[in-house]
Amino acid sequence: MKIAIIEQTKKYSIAVSALAVSLFSFSVLATSPVHPDGLNQNMITSQTYSTANYQAHEESKMYPAPAEGMEQHILTLPSLDDEQNYMVEIQIGQTKMVDCNKHGLSGELTQDSVKGWGYQFYKVNQITDGPSTMMACLELAKKEAFLQIPGDLKINYDSRLPKVFYLPKGSEIRYRVWRVESGFNTSKLNAQ
Repeated sequence: MKIAIIEQTKKYSIAVSALAVSLFSFSVLATSPVHPDGLNQNMITSQTYSTANYQAHEESKMYPAPAEGMEQHILTLPSLDDEQNYMVEIQIGQTKMVDCNKHGLSGELTQDSVKGWGYQFYKVNQITDGPSTMMACLELAKKEAFLQIPGDLKINYDSRLPKVFYLPKGSEIRYRVWRVESGFNTSKLNAQ
């Protein structure tokens, strides 16, 4: 009995050690760019417009106004010295009241460009309820949760142009910035 407990403890210790090593060796962190005052604050600004409150700004005036039933989401990224070391991860979805089941949304993200300018923007024409598990939740209360359409979008960090999205009314964008923490390693054939 004692030997079995010792063996289980060894296996558990090895598994925990392996997990710790893998976590410490992960070379990319999700973070917002460092604020000039040294604090890790979110410096990306976001604006959302519908047909009722649309305003054309100098940096985004070339993009089309949102259509009826759609919203234009604009992310403005601050300029960084080493932008090639950053990426922006985007999740698109909606916040809904859900029960104990796992819920999802359906929607297709497409990329388009502004005619005559070539500037890229993203669009989701429709978001609908997606797949869900079918467990009996009994008396458990519903809770608010962000549900996203399938897939994450990762785009290169580029502060020269805003990141523009057209989504159905009531949709949201969640975003975070990834920063490289290590340099490139090289794989090459060893001479024999």
